[in-house]
Amino acid sequence: MNAAPVATAARAEPIDDLMETLGAAARRAAVALADADTDTRNRALTVAAGALRAATPELIAANQRDVAAAREKGQSGPLIDRLVLDAGRIEGMARGLEAVAALPDPVGREIARWSVPSGLDIARIAVPLGVIGIIYESRPNVTADAGALCLKSGNAAILRGGSESFHSSKAIVACLHEGLRQAGLPVEAVQLVPTTDRAAVGAMLAMTRWIDIIVPRGGPSLVERVQRESRIPVIAHLMGLNHTYVDASADPAMAVAIVLNAKLRRTSVCGATETLLLDAALPAPTRKAVVAALLDAGCEVRGDAGVQALDTRVVAARAEDFDTEYLDAIISAATVEGVEGAIAFIGCHGSGHTDAIVAGDGAVAERFLARVDSAIVLWNASTQFADGGEFGMGAEIGISTNRLHARGPVGLEQLATFKYVVRGSGQTRP
Repeated sequence: MNAAPVATAARAEPIDDLMETLGAAARRAAVALADADTDTRNRALTVAAGALRAATPELIAANQRDVAAAREKGQSGPLIDRLVLDAGRIEGMARGLEAVAALPDPVGREIARWSVPSGLDIARIAVPLGVIGIIYESRPNVTADAGALCLKSGNAAILRGGSESFHSSKAIVACLHEGLRQAGLPVEAVQLVPTTDRAAVGAMLAMTRWIDIIVPRGGPSLVERVQRESRIPVIAHLMGLNHTYVDASADPAMAVAIVLNAKLRRTSVCGATETLLLDAALPAPTRKAVVAALLDAGCEVRGDAGVQALDTRVVAARAEDFDTEYLDAIISAATVEGVEGAIAFIGCHGSGHTDAIVAGDGAVAERFLARVDSAIVLWNASTQFADGGEFGMGAEIGISTNRLHARGPVGLEQLATFKYVVRGSGQTRP
């Protein structure tokens, strides 16, 4: 299929006209994608994965331009960590595309089927959402993940990446376009907004004619703006104020290992633990060991009086620390009275994203899993597993804390809606 021309920043079109051009092209592409069979969409993904690998030097060069600009602007270490691409991360993106291709097609599946006394046969069938607008910040891997998930689920994607990752995202989209071309699908199925002008975000949020769902993925200011201004339904999470609670019944070595991983494996991801909760009944040597392990690993610990008493290196926590998403090697820590105290604390300070318990007592753990009202709850596992890839979903567009439609990792199934297909034999309604 021949690709229709797409507006570029070089053409200096007014932003509204530019976005209208992208939207109209996305709608046409969405129709073609929805009509394409599974094998065709899978071919586009596998070819794109190969294109990513082949273009590794070019991707790294483009990324180095972004990283250099971020450093010149004095961006923080965690932001730069999110931004960096190397051969390993590019290979991870390629494998992610292949993993998505290997997953069952979410489109066309029969969710339910029944007949009614009138003789009508009624089926509920999964169908694509249509056109999805994704607005995100510095992580270029989101470009590959979002493009792959939308493509596999039969949705066209309009990607508005952050200015920090513009060159990286442009190079990644070129690889996705190679897959689409070789599969005979329109390249407009995955479009990157070709300008870093912030006005493009405002334009996207008003494109009710062309965009069916908006997914913001970024910091609180971005998500709050999207939720405030969008005229289009939004799938979003505001913050990852995640907790790890260590119960009195926890195995000491397991507690240390999980807490270290949950906080420090990658501090910049939304699944990182930001608050440590220690059971007051947890033996003092274990409490000390957990806190000392964090401090020894270079993590700043901001604790309440009980935590400060465990190690002189602990900094006194302020009230706002327990409501802060650090995305850095900093953790707040509090002492609570058993699992009920942990549940109450999370209910007061959590964001409904991801919370974990480390416990040997199964009844206590099940109480935590049942009562903590977050999108993801874990027992004896790191909060860093809050990831669609780790859930066997291939990839994710983000972690939703919404209650309607999608909650938790937003993968293929969450990018589908449904319609009712009704078959009759001449029935008329009396």
